[in-house]
Amino acid sequence: MTELRLWLRHEARTTERRTPIVPDDARRLVGHGVELTVEESPQRVFPIEEYEAAGCRVAPAGSWVTAPRDAVVLGLKELPDDPAELTHRHIFFGHAYKGQPGAADLLGRFAAGGGALFDLEYLVDDTGRRLAAFGFWAGYLGAALAVLRHRGRLRAPLTPTTKEDLDETLKPAAADAGFTGLVIGALGRSGRGARTAFAAAGVDPTCWDLAETRDLDRPALLRHDVMVNAVLATTPVPPFLRERDLDTPDRRLRTLCDVTCDVGSPLNVLPVYDDTTDWDEPVRRLRDEPPLDLIAIDNLPSLLPLESSADFSAALLPHLLDFGVSGAWGRCLDRFRDASRAHGLVKGESHDH
Repeated sequence: MTELRLWLRHEARTTERRTPIVPDDARRLVGHGVELTVEESPQRVFPIEEYEAAGCRVAPAGSWVTAPRDAVVLGLKELPDDPAELTHRHIFFGHAYKGQPGAADLLGRFAAGGGALFDLEYLVDDTGRRLAAFGFWAGYLGAALAVLRHRGRLRAPLTPTTKEDLDETLKPAAADAGFTGLVIGALGRSGRGARTAFAAAGVDPTCWDLAETRDLDRPALLRHDVMVNAVLATTPVPPFLRERDLDTPDRRLRTLCDVTCDVGSPLNVLPVYDDTTDWDEPVRRLRDEPPLDLIAIDNLPSLLPLESSADFSAALLPHLLDFGVSGAWGRCLDRFRDASRAHGLVKGESHDH
């Protein structure tokens, strides 16, 4: 049995349909003695009644700010701008450790309130492998949207769907011309997802991973019609595409999907754009002649909220049952402290219990 007090918050982003804990796994947490409070959320793919039936307490959206201080607040995407001081321990994807825009402000809020961030991107085993990730679904959706755009069948605004329906949409029609696809980072989770979507679309893509990117053949890259980047760099590497590459006269590349969306980071391998796209406007034209379209949506798995939430929740569940300040969670806390030191901030020590 555990004494964990967990608080599942409503997501501030209106297009965020996912949840890190699905009702079936909420029931398992409650059964193991976790006190689980779930905030009401009109956009979460699972209705609040399913969490109530699982034995969870229910609270209004945004009420985590007044939750008991020992509660661990669980979410996925960014926090709202208020409060200025974060007093709780938070679990979510913070995107604050690689120099991203807003990183110092977020870490400063934790320093001001004495809270701590357990960033899900850094919940890893002792070899550095992520323990819970949405990567497969991000890659699948990134490639799917790129295929649909290239074939002229992508409709905006985007709306959540199911894999079954999306696979049906991806099937090649008789009028569809063949094209070449490239997946970079093909052996990782996101790369496997991208390859799955290409297969559903009847495309056998070129697959590159570490061996092919150590000495990148940019002319070969530019000879593909559609490219999906599924690489999240953790150390500096030469960029895969540069501004001057986009102006190469014989460029065949017409559709580029950046699954990683590491925009603003010095480790960004695609520094050819400065802002993400979104559900309302999923495509941005980078070049007019010859055309080059960009898709860079940073919450792709939310377009398949049921499937992606179920997979993520199943992976996260055993680690929530083992929540603490050692092991994988201890490594999370160490990364938070290291990042806080790097920004000259006083780290919150009060939650080491």
